[in-house]
Amino acid sequence: MVDLARRGFFRGRPRPRAEIRPPWALAEAAFVDACTRCDDCRTACPQGIVVAGDGGYPTIDFQRGECTFCGDCARACTSGALRHDDAVSPWSIRARIGDACLAAQGVECRACGDHCDTRAIRFTPRLGGPALPAIDDDLCTGCGACVAPCPSAAIALR
Repeated sequence: MVDLARRGFFRGRPRPRAEIRPPWALAEAAFVDACTRCDDCRTACPQGIVVAGDGGYPTIDFQRGECTFCGDCARACTSGALRHDDAVSPWSIRARIGDACLAAQGVECRACGDHCDTRAIRFTPRLGGPALPAIDDDLCTGCGACVAPCPSAAIALR
């Protein structure tokens, strides 16, 4: 049986599933408690990638573009759910390439690498097939620039 009280059902606020929050978001539980769903962060985002997710809480949609880490969303947040701090990493997410990658299927494709400004995606040559992409976690910022251009939707951020 589902424990509805534990899942936040009786608290007056729906508990959204885990999504990618805007940069500099508090830890998930604290974020959900602090966020008023006012849409100020959505309005402030010049890239238009902050969208309403489950329960109206802001989430990032990398199909719309990449995060430039401008900080506008966090500066617009009056509830404190987002706290911009240049000394702190905006988030710990990194790109991951899945099995649907065209290069892994034998098709030449470098769309993700072409859009990666930090050059975190490198291509390793291999015999008998196209070069395979590999992500350098030390260079990847999790900006999501590689997500939308991927023709096979093989890239996710986690």
